[in-house]
Amino acid sequence: MKTKIGLLYGGKSAEHKVSMQTALAVTRALDFSKFEIHPIYITEEGEWVKGQQLDTPPEDVKALEFSSKSALPSPAFSPAVFQNGNSKLDVIFPLLHGPNGEDGTVQGLLELLNLPYVGNGVLASAAGMDKIIMKNIFAQVGLAQVDYVSFLKSEWEKEASAVYEKTEEKLGYPCFVKPANLGSSVGISKCTSRAELENAFEEAFQFDRKIIIEQGVIAREIEMGVLGNDDPECSVCGEIVPKKDFYDYTAKYEDGNTALIIPAEISADQYEELKEMAVKAYKALDCSGLVRADFFLANDGRLLINEVNTMPGFTPFSMFPLLWKHTGLEYPKLIERLVQLAIERHEQKQNIKYTI
Repeated sequence: MKTKIGLLYGGKSAEHKVSMQTALAVTRALDFSKFEIHPIYITEEGEWVKGQQLDTPPEDVKALEFSSKSALPSPAFSPAVFQNGNSKLDVIFPLLHGPNGEDGTVQGLLELLNLPYVGNGVLASAAGMDKIIMKNIFAQVGLAQVDYVSFLKSEWEKEASAVYEKTEEKLGYPCFVKPANLGSSVGISKCTSRAELENAFEEAFQFDRKIIIEQGVIAREIEMGVLGNDDPECSVCGEIVPKKDFYDYTAKYEDGNTALIIPAEISADQYEELKEMAVKAYKALDCSGLVRADFFLANDGRLLINEVNTMPGFTPFSMFPLLWKHTGLEYPKLIERLVQLAIERHEQKQNIKYTI
């Protein structure tokens, strides 16, 4: 019997295009002799469209885009998208990045429908998406990180000068301004002056009602993959060496103006410390399935956690799959392992009693 996988991708977010590329890569890597692949496309307008079962890998992204005219009759969604005829799909693989997908909203829907799904649950997804909440949790468990401040858009609109002054007083320059709830380096700016700070706030508040500002640090950017449920495993480390000033959206997805060094040149002691920090962060957020943990190796030798990404870039050329490839787990097998972990976690949950 083949495992029936529902690939859920697209989404109403600024990272729609990234999700489409991920879906294309995963679909091409899946073994069609082991899996039935059922595409579920969310348009940029938020309509859910169930595509026909795929018999062969798609040639390009266009083959995974379905017309909203064929959307199921509902405001935006119907549980029928998760069915194959009269039976449910065996497991859902959410390939959604950013809000309305990676932030726990879709995970909550799948929990209500009692469907197995790949990746993190509601809590970890929501906390991992909100950089402010995530960093507050990391601080609570004693993980070292850069200093940061955060603001609501309403605070900034009322007292912009006070907000800028507080940022300068607590962090100084350089600093990085980021939307609290967005990934893929969208809306991030590096600031070295008040003028740049003001422009950065304008930019970041286009994408979120909350922003976080982090102290700049002279450091190497080190990343590690984490895989598993209650007993997570860690990959080798990789290093990002951006040829631009920092690793922004364009460097990640458009111009390839970045070097990825795998494995990173770090000591055995540093690797062990990073593993310990990655697992601590994973468990603090109650993660499952996968995360990519991002760190700074400061010039003074300090190891600082930057963030975890609960649905990291997932094409064969993205850091997370490359880290596992160099650890000995090839891309198709990595996908199969994630499906297995999703089913295992779901089966475990079925043994929980919810009534007395």
